[in-house]
Amino acid sequence: MPSAAQTKQQPAHTACLALADGTLFYGQGFGATGTTKAELCFNTAMTGYQEIMTDPSYAGQVVTFTFPHIGNTGITPEDDETGDPVAEGMVVKWDPTEPSNWRAREDLTGWLARRGRIGIGGIDTRRLTRAIRQQGAPHVALSHDPDGDFDIGNLVAQARAFPGLVGQDLAADVTCAQSYTWDEMRWAWPGGFARQTAARHKVVALDFGAKRNILRCLASAGCDVTVLPASATAEEVLALNPDGVFLSNGPGDPEATGKYAVPMIRKVLDADMPVFGICLGHQMLALALGAQTIKMNHGHHGANHPVKEIETGKVEITSMNHGFTVDSQSLPDGVLETHVSLFDGSNCGIRIKDRPVFSVQYHPEASPGPQDSYYLFERFVAAMDDRG
Repeated sequence: MPSAAQTKQQPAHTACLALADGTLFYGQGFGATGTTKAELCFNTAMTGYQEIMTDPSYAGQVVTFTFPHIGNTGITPEDDETGDPVAEGMVVKWDPTEPSNWRAREDLTGWLARRGRIGIGGIDTRRLTRAIRQQGAPHVALSHDPDGDFDIGNLVAQARAFPGLVGQDLAADVTCAQSYTWDEMRWAWPGGFARQTAARHKVVALDFGAKRNILRCLASAGCDVTVLPASATAEEVLALNPDGVFLSNGPGDPEATGKYAVPMIRKVLDADMPVFGICLGHQMLALALGAQTIKMNHGHHGANHPVKEIETGKVEITSMNHGFTVDSQSLPDGVLETHVSLFDGSNCGIRIKDRPVFSVQYHPEASPGPQDSYYLFERFVAAMDDRG
């Protein structure tokens, strides 16, 4: 006769996504068990779920993937953008598929479980994405319980209690603990990651949540890179006598991180050297120059975002991941808007007139995404070449 444990039926749903307005989505949980609360966003990339989950810019967020085939390329350590997943969780249409990729070393479900991140499958991601677009990025609680036992009232209360990303300095949570050097270049067949042995310029990179592939792009462009924590002072930056300074991507509210980063950036600008910023670094450069940033309705997250370079008319397909944007109407005299989004006209780049200081909102290093914008790293190096 079978035991009670053997006859126990599996619950219909083992995961629940609760929105702050009380809307509930039930599905099948995978990865770690437990509950997490965060802001919910959606990402339209067709590849790169591992890179997205390990992108420090996703701190404080659960990611809805609009592409349904998640898990099919497995997991390989070479594709991590930082040491551990940073996104709080993931939402997918179908349960993760088994990997079918010669580079895979692990499956997605096991990797998430080992790294303490929750996933939910079987969700109508089209309905969820429409809700995010129409109502703005909601606060949510995501719970995975193999027994399907959910306290719905508590989950909704946790979602409502989430403080949101406005006013949050999340760069302090994801930055490096101490400085280090970087010489690994971009992956190339068949050798993988080569090392930079003939760097032309010394660059200090401020780590507000830097992706590894950004550092690889700098190294591949000919840079000897020293990475400093987000809290580094201008004196610490300039003491290394760099040829240029790079301001990295990162999560959270640029005004919150800018409370200590903007004074540093202003002093670096006073030193009159090439400066290049990406994403959060772009936003804080704008703040340092006197502009303002604003929270977006649902942000830009994906690898298919068209951006127009104003001076040339050239259109690039870019990777993006940001929930805040620079208010182009607030740019002061002498600061030019260089790029705009063709989706909504929002600012995607600035530069100081007649100075080698520029930044973009999108991710020219891709990973995942198209490589249309790699030329920006070469532009940064060319600016240092011109300085001698």
